Amino acid sequence: MRATVIHAPHDIRVEEVADPKVQMPTDAVVRVLRACICGSDLWAYRGESARKPGQRIGHEFLGIVEEAGSEVRGLRTGDLVVAPFVWSDGTCDFCAEGLTTSCPQGGFWGSVGSDGGQGEAVRVPFADGTLVKLPADAASDDHLLTALLALSDVMGTGHHAALGAGVRRGSTVAVVGDGAVGLCGVLAAKRLGAERIIALGRHKARTDIAELFGATHVVAERGEAAVDAVRELTRGQGAHAVIEAVGTEQSMRTAVDITRDGGAIGYVGVPHGSGTGLDLGVMFDRNIALRGGVAPVRTYIPELLADVLDGTIDPSPVFDLTVGIEGVPDGYRAMDERTALKVLVKP
Repeated sequence: MRATVIHAPHDIRVEEVADPKVQMPTDAVVRVLRACICGSDLWAYRGESARKPGQRIGHEFLGIVEEAGSEVRGLRTGDLVVAPFVWSDGTCDFCAEGLTTSCPQGGFWGSVGSDGGQGEAVRVPFADGTLVKLPADAASDDHLLTALLALSDVMGTGHHAALGAGVRRGSTVAVVGDGAVGLCGVLAAKRLGAERIIALGRHKARTDIAELFGATHVVAERGEAAVDAVRELTRGQGAHAVIEAVGTEQSMRTAVDITRDGGAIGYVGVPHGSGTGLDLGVMFDRNIALRGGVAPVRTYIPELLADVLDGTIDPSPVFDLTVGIEGVPDGYRAMDERTALKVLVKP
């Protein structure tokens, strides 16, 4: 089959690889209908996170179960399923607590020795604990499939950030970052009942989506100017809840500076760079809480799925470029050059 591999920074290729097969009785093989490229994939593409030459890549996909192992109980051949970006066994203490990303037997798609999501098929370990079944008729609805794909990562990650930030009905929320996760954070905040949502971003195509998703204000400035703008919008107090969806020292510093005393920051931006941007003394004095991290999206999929299916939320606008499997390298270039927000892959 065809699948995406990374050989070196800026060297993404689509190559013939061995077809995936059931190796353990708890495995399933999923034929991919939709996949996508994540902003976090760009750190490997840019050489800022290490990968072995020839390693698979991609961690967001949905598709059809082609084969299921003898111990898979909840799925059968032909089922339409979505995969969270981490597999998990569904039985350990962490899975029972909803922290599926800490499952001792779990792992990330594209890690050494595993299949990546940007290919024609994927072997899924612990299929019962990992995959979520979708309505069969969604397979023939192109728009709905695209919206459902967002459940594999960005919608659940935006939701995780909103929960970490303590978004509640009537609150004022600020979102740092206009990438797909930040935009889904806007959508999640709206879903949770935020009254005012301030989106920080400079790219009009993206802030237009933020407004579509529920942002009431857009701040295009950066650094101190952004802090001043948010403070002006909030009577000098800052936002009750701040979503940090970038992961740089500057973005975290901005997040702290625009948080209201007694407020909280939900951080889901993959950390990169040499510093954190955090001053614990400032956070201590102002009673600012910090919660977040890698999102256990498997836990969130069922409740978010219901809202996608009934039309309460539609994250599909974050996908603004579509490629076939052979076009994946072009998709990486487009996202790296910021001419695309998030690339949809149709193998």
